[in-house]
Amino acid sequence: MKAYLQLTWSQLLVFSRNRAVIFFSLIFPIFLMLALGSFLGAGGSVQVQGYVVDEDGTPASAALAEELLGHSLLQVELNGQLSEAEELVRQDEGDLIVIIPAGYGAELAKGTASEARVQVLYDDTSSNAQSLGVQAVQQAADTVSKQEVDYTPVISVAADGMEGLDLRYVDFLVPGIVAMMIMNANLNGVAGQISAWRERGILRRMQSTTLKPWQFIAGQITARLLLNGSQALIVLLVGFLVFDTQVNGNWLELILFVILGTLTFMAIGFIIAGLAKNPESAGPIAGFISFPLLFLGGIFFPISNMPGWLQPVVELIPIAHLTTAMREVMNIGSGLATLWPEALLLTSWMTVAFIIASLTFKWE
Repeated sequence: MKAYLQLTWSQLLVFSRNRAVIFFSLIFPIFLMLALGSFLGAGGSVQVQGYVVDEDGTPASAALAEELLGHSLLQVELNGQLSEAEELVRQDEGDLIVIIPAGYGAELAKGTASEARVQVLYDDTSSNAQSLGVQAVQQAADTVSKQEVDYTPVISVAADGMEGLDLRYVDFLVPGIVAMMIMNANLNGVAGQISAWRERGILRRMQSTTLKPWQFIAGQITARLLLNGSQALIVLLVGFLVFDTQVNGNWLELILFVILGTLTFMAIGFIIAGLAKNPESAGPIAGFISFPLLFLGGIFFPISNMPGWLQPVVELIPIAHLTTAMREVMNIGSGLATLWPEALLLTSWMTVAFIIASLTFKWE
């Protein structure tokens, strides 16, 4: 335990004394966030505006409508005519329409024997809003389900594009910057540092001591988790002070995805360090992997804006799921009940990468 704590502390000292690490892992992401946030999207609303059309007219549909009206990220109002609501959305006077169809109350009364359906028409000219707006409606529906049938979801939400969530670009950007920082600090940082230590003989000297491999890896993980956690907190604080960005979800779930992202990209960094012959080759390999991910991972632009043939490929890479998870936790308040696919994919990447890293890692 003493060796593990000493290694963790020494690693933190290495980070703090390396000006290049501080600049590229913290100062540069903050500068990028301030520049893009100032020029491309400090204005606008964080709420989704729209209408609720209650075609059922029962106490059950009124309860759902009330839940939607009280949702913190939905600024909706009741509208009795679907055609009128559609025209308002087409005129850019709303982002979505929630339709509670006739028969909703009767289906809900059947409990788990049936499924009450709710339809959402969203503004498909705002691609990022599609998932976030629908998720907000799904949250409201889940809340009603829990109240009606003992925590069993019996309300489904069917979404169709029409013209979505009126988020500012900076609200989209800040979670992406945090994800980018996690990726760069671990994938590029681990690959470069471990390769340099191997070339300088530091790893060989560590191997000759009583230090066990698990203590070395655990020290690296702990130090980088502390580093990434503090960096993420600083970025979020700057975003709040300058742009008034918020964390609408659970902080523990946000921290969970910071941990999953850190471990995943650390493992990939260890693989690169094991394959690279020297630091000069580790850097280009890491850059060859991380640079395309900056543009394919939904950091600066929505994944849904990419070509249709590319999206299935992008959905497999870990940075895409890290940015999606952090964005939904921060902007809409989603939890693990919604984001379990992202957590599962990151965990799978982390597990497979650590297995490969254990096979490719070399002390010398």
